[in-house]
Amino acid sequence: MDELNVQVSMYNRRKNGKYSSYRGTVGKIAENVLKQDFSHTKPYEALHTDVTQVRLTDRKWAYISVITDEASKEVLAFQVNDSPNRELITNTLDELIAKLPKGSNSIIHSDQGWHYQLGYYTQRLLDNDFIQSMSKKGNCHDNAPIESFFHIYKTECLSGFPPYKDIKSLTEASLNYVSWYNNHRISLKTKGMSPIEYREHTLAA
Repeated sequence: MDELNVQVSMYNRRKNGKYSSYRGTVGKIAENVLKQDFSHTKPYEALHTDVTQVRLTDRKWAYISVITDEASKEVLAFQVNDSPNRELITNTLDELIAKLPKGSNSIIHSDQGWHYQLGYYTQRLLDNDFIQSMSKKGNCHDNAPIESFFHIYKTECLSGFPPYKDIKSLTEASLNYVSWYNNHRISLKTKGMSPIEYREHTLAA
């Protein structure tokens, strides 16, 4: 398969495994505020973020940064880049901040990835009144809601398709999926409503 440059079309967990951004302590490690308490039911109270990777046809990686709402399961930010760099993380925060109501004072939970420790990120959170929270080192269960979303996304959006040829095609397909996910995908956790329906219903109550 390597000699013929052939790849399996079905989603492959090992080839599309979880991206690890852990580089040790390179900045500020925040307290684990949530401590695996994922019981928030009001939108915008607790948010989860992480980065994953997807293999493209040319065997290059695309990196995807996402922020989801714990209560509604809504995807509030979804950014794609060819590198897990500052631009990717900054664009993700920009998208989130543009959508959040003023005065949300949200908890934003991540792992201990290097980009979440650095000053540009932590200061941006402070400037916008976020409460930063971090998982314990190497404990994926501390950020289970975002891990769950990535599993659903890779299974429902990527499974059974040939790898996307470039970032543009991956981004287009992914954003179409996110729109469907937010507006139409129901679950028991959101009382049979889509993420946006749950958010609108809960905030109007």
